Amino acid sequence: MTGMRGALLGAVLAAVVVGGAGTGASAHAVGVEADLAHHGHLSLSEGRIGVRLVTENHGPSDVYQATVRLAFSESMAGGQELPPSCLWGSDRVVVCRTGELRAAGAVDELALDLRTAGSPDEVTVDIATLWRDGAADTNPGNDRHRVLVLATGDPYVF
Repeated sequence: MTGMRGALLGAVLAAVVVGGAGTGASAHAVGVEADLAHHGHLSLSEGRIGVRLVTENHGPSDVYQATVRLAFSESMAGGQELPPSCLWGSDRVVVCRTGELRAAGAVDELALDLRTAGSPDEVTVDIATLWRDGAADTNPGNDRHRVLVLATGDPYVF
């Protein structure tokens, strides 16, 4: 992502991530809970990794914004464009904002088609909520996944 749009998105995501990790500055009052969950599938074939991800909020409170982190065990090829809601954290990390997550709601599917730097036989992908607008999540197990994806082209569901 280049230019003004990329710089602006980077600044906004950085502010969201830093703001969420700091002193609790958030649109939510203390004690707000949300149960975020990530589901989807990953595939790997001929050095291309496909990601299909849906983030849901099982409630009880709405979340104005959240971010999800995808960390790959292999480096991705440089120069790849990402959707407007995502940015590169490094050559192995992509961070995406989800948009508003209403209680008992989901956001549209995030779809990524990335090229790896080589042609690995397998890639491990760690998926986790990075920030959830200050809301507590008492069930964090459904928003953290580690998926081993073999280069078979088959979808690996999480």
